[in-house]
Amino acid sequence: MKMFIPLAVLALLSGCASLPQDTPTTAGETLSYSVGPCFGFCPVYSVTVSPDGHVTYMGERHTAVLGPQEREAGTGTYRAVASVLAGYRPETGATEHTTCESQASDMQNYRIVWKAVDGTETVLMHDRGCRSARNDELNKAMESLPGKLGIDDWAKQTTRPGAGRG
Repeated sequence: MKMFIPLAVLALLSGCASLPQDTPTTAGETLSYSVGPCFGFCPVYSVTVSPDGHVTYMGERHTAVLGPQEREAGTGTYRAVASVLAGYRPETGATEHTTCESQASDMQNYRIVWKAVDGTETVLMHDRGCRSARNDELNKAMESLPGKLGIDDWAKQTTRPGAGRG
C-alpha cells in the first residue's frame, strides 16, 4: 500500500506536465497573406503558416523563387506572426478594408486571412498606398513577415528578362 500512494501521486502529477514550446498543435487559426502587384516589378506571392509552424509559399511574379516552397518554422514563428497581426484582425468572420487618410496609387496590396478550424475566414484588405499612422505601422509589420517566416530569400524582388510590370 505504501508503494501505491507515491505511484498514484506521480501518475496524477504527470497529467499536469506542460508541453514543450515547439509541440505541434492543430488548434488555432491558420494565418495567410497574399501580396498583389504594383505598377512596377514588385514581388507577387502568397504564404500560409499553420499553428504547428508549417509554412507554405507560392511565388507568382517578380520573386527570387517562383512556384511552391515549404518549410518548417516551428510554433514560435507562428506565435510571432500571430502577435504581429493581432492588432489588425477584424471581428471574426468579417472582411474589412483599411481606412486611408491619404492615398498613393499603384502600390502593392495585401489580403490577410485568419482561417479558423471550422473554416470561418476573417479578412483584412490593405493597399500599401493607403496612408495613415496605423497603416504605416501595418506596412512595417507586413515588411517584417518574410524574415520572421524564413521566406525572405524566396520573396526577394527579382526582375527577369522579358517580364512585364505588375
